[in-house]
Amino acid sequence: MRTDRHLTRLDRVFARLDRERERPAHIDVPKMSRHRVALLAGTLAFYLAMVWLVVITSWLVRLDWLVMFFRPYQQWAGIHWFVDYYVVLGQRGPTAVMVSAWLGWRSWRQHTLRPLLTLGASLLLLNITVGAAKLGMGRLGPHYATTIGSNEMGLGGDIFPSGHTANAVVTWGILAYLASTPGARRWLSAGSAVVSLGVGMATVYLGTHWLSDVLLGWAAGLLVLLALPWCEPLIARAEDAIFDLRDRWRARHDAPAPAPISPVKAPVRLKPLTAPQNETAARASRAPVHLAPGPHTTRSERTPVTPVGSRRPPHPDRVVRGTNSTARPLTGG
Repeated sequence: MRTDRHLTRLDRVFARLDRERERPAHIDVPKMSRHRVALLAGTLAFYLAMVWLVVITSWLVRLDWLVMFFRPYQQWAGIHWFVDYYVVLGQRGPTAVMVSAWLGWRSWRQHTLRPLLTLGASLLLLNITVGAAKLGMGRLGPHYATTIGSNEMGLGGDIFPSGHTANAVVTWGILAYLASTPGARRWLSAGSAVVSLGVGMATVYLGTHWLSDVLLGWAAGLLVLLALPWCEPLIARAEDAIFDLRDRWRARHDAPAPAPISPVKAPVRLKPLTAPQNETAARASRAPVHLAPGPHTTRSERTPVTPVGSRRPPHPDRVVRGTNSTARPLTGG
C-alpha cells in the first residue's frame, strides 16, 4: 500500500534545509575580536561626541544652518528626479524586501536559516536603538525649524539620527557581514559604504535632514553591524528552536490516529445447568449436520431442472407413475 503523503511548499523548503543541518565549513561566523571591539569603542565615542556637539549648539549646528540656507535642491535642480529615486535605497520597507529575497536564496543554497535570522536581528536592533534616540532627542528637521541658529532639540521631532542613513548602512552592510569569502566581503563593504554615503547626502540635498543627522545615522548603523557578533549565539539558538518546533509539528501531524477503544463490559455470570438440561444440550450438539428438507421422494418423481426451469410442460392432470389412475371421461357420442 502506498503511504507517500503530498508535500507542501513549506515541507519542500525544510526538506532542502534538512539535507545539510550543519553550517557549511567555508562560511565562518564573525567573532568579537580586539579589532572589532576597538572599532566599536571608537564609533561609540564618535556617536556621543556628535550628540554633545548638537546639544551645546556648537559649530556643527551652525554648519547645519549654512547647508540648509544653501538649498542644494535649488542649486542643482536638474538631478532632483534622480535623487528622489535614489533615496529609496534607504527606506526600510523596499530595502528589506530586496535584501531578504537575496538572503532567502542564500539560506536555500547553504541549507541554513542564519542569513535571514541575522537580517531580522540587525533590523530589530536598529529599530530599537535608532527609534529610542529619535524619540528621546526630539529634534525638528530643516523644513520645520522654528529659530534660526538653534539646535531644535526637544521639540517633538524624530529626525536625529537619520533613519534613512542608518537603515542603508545596516541593510546593505549585512551583505558584507554575511559574505562567504574575504574578497567578496571587501567588495560588498565598499559597495555598501558608497550606497549609504549617497543616501545620506540625498537626504541633505532634499532638505529632509540636517548634516549632523546624517553623520549620526552613519555612526548608528555602524554600531549595529559591529555589535552583531554578540548576537550570534542567540541566532544559533533561534535556528535550532525553529527546527525543533518544525520537527515536533511534523511528528504530531504525521502520527497515525489511535484506534478507538470499545468500553469493556462486565462479565456475565451464567447459571449452572441442571442434569436434564445437560442431556438436552448434549443431544442438540450431536444432531446430524445434513438434514433432509422434507420427506424423501424417488428419482422418477423429481422434475429435472435446468438453468431456465423445468423442461416438462405443466400438466395439472398428470398422474404420478406407480399409482392407480382413474378412468378419464370420454367426450363424444
